[in-house]
Amino acid sequence: MTAGKVFFSVSMSLDGFSAPESMEGLHATPEQREQDPRLEHWMAQWMELQGWIFPQRFFRERLHLGEGGEEGRDNDIVRQTFERTGANIMGKRMFDLGEQAWPEEPPFHTPVYVLTHQRRAPWERLGGTTFHFVNDGIHHALDQARKAAGERDVRISGGSETILAYLNAGLVDEFSIALAPVLFGAGTRLFEGVDASRIALKQVQSESSSRVTQLTYTVHPR
Repeated sequence: MTAGKVFFSVSMSLDGFSAPESMEGLHATPEQREQDPRLEHWMAQWMELQGWIFPQRFFRERLHLGEGGEEGRDNDIVRQTFERTGANIMGKRMFDLGEQAWPEEPPFHTPVYVLTHQRRAPWERLGGTTFHFVNDGIHHALDQARKAAGERDVRISGGSETILAYLNAGLVDEFSIALAPVLFGAGTRLFEGVDASRIALKQVQSESSSRVTQLTYTVHPR
C-alpha cells in the first residue's frame, strides 16, 4: 500500500497573515462586539479572509449551509482538498475554537488527531469524525494519522503553529494557499519562525479566480 502525502491548505492575506490578531470575535455576541470594536474588526477580517470559500457549493453542502452555491475552479479545489484527506491533525487552540463552533456533524468526516497535553477519551461526532487527543508529540500524531488515512493524504489543518512545527520538521510534502485580496497589517503570520535555511519550494500550480489566487507548492530539503 502506498502512503499518501502530508499537506496543508490554508487561506492567507496578501501581507502574509493566516489569522487576525485574535479569534475572540468569532464567538463574541453582538453586544460584546458592539462594546469592543476590536472584536468586530477581527471578525470582519476573518470573514474577508475566508469569504471565498463560503459561496462554494461543495463547502455549503459539507456544512449543511443550504442548497445552491458557486461551481467553478474554486469549488473543485475545495472538493478535492476534502476528498483527498483521510485524516486530519490540528493543534489544541484550533480544536478549542472549533469545539464551540462546529455543528454536531463537523466538516472533517475523518479521524482528527489533536495535539495537546490534555488527556481525554476520543470524542466521536456524527458523520465519521472522531477526535483523538495525542499527548506525545507531532511524530506520534502523524504515525497515527498515516495509519488511519491509508492511501489517502494527511492534512495538517492548523493552526499556524502546528503547520510550522510539521514544516520545520521536514514532514510536509506539499501545501496550498488561497491568497485572498485583503491586507491585515497585523495578526498571525503563517510563516513566522519558518526555518528557511532547510526548506526549498517548487511551485506546481497557480490559478486565479475572481475571489482568490490558488497557489500550490511541493516542499523539498534545501
